[in-house]
Parts: sequence; C-alpha cells; structure tokens
Amino acid sequence: MESQITDLFGLQIYTDKGMFVGEVDDVVIDVDNKKIESIVVGKVNDQLFELKNYKGLKIPYRIISAIEDIVLIRHLPGAFSGSGSEEE
Repeated sequence: MESQITDLFGLQIYTDKGMFVGEVDDVVIDVDNKKIESIVVGKVNDQLFELKNYKGLKIPYRIISAIEDIVLIRHLPGAFSGSGSEEE
C-alpha cells in the first residue's frame, strides 16, 4: 500500500508499551538513498522527557515498528525519563 509522506503529519506516536511520546511534526528524508531517515516529534509528552531549550526530538526510522492510524515505536529501556524502572 502506498501513501504520501504528508499522511504521517499529526499522527500520534506511542511506544509498544503504550506510552504516548508525541505527534509527527516532520519527516527527515535521505534523498540519496531514497529512504526515511527519522521522524521529528512535536507536542512531546513532557512527562516522559525533560527537555531544556527544546530544539526537536528525532526518532530514527529503524526503531519504528508500525505506521497505520498511529506510529508505533520500540520501547527503549532508559530512553524515557518517566518510564519508571520496571525493567531493571
């Protein structure tokens, strides 16, 4: 199934553990290799991240598990400050 990159804008981003991360604000494309490099997160969940002088958050495309009605990313232990320590 084909879709437009602009269809990604505004999609909510969740980890595979159900944590809301933010919304897709932009997409970074590697034009030479014709692939998506990362997605840029807007409306970041401030309970998960302590961002000072916020310049943007990029999620590498390689950790995206699925894109449909939402964007699902792999949960990376320790990557989110509000994720708790249940995996230690």
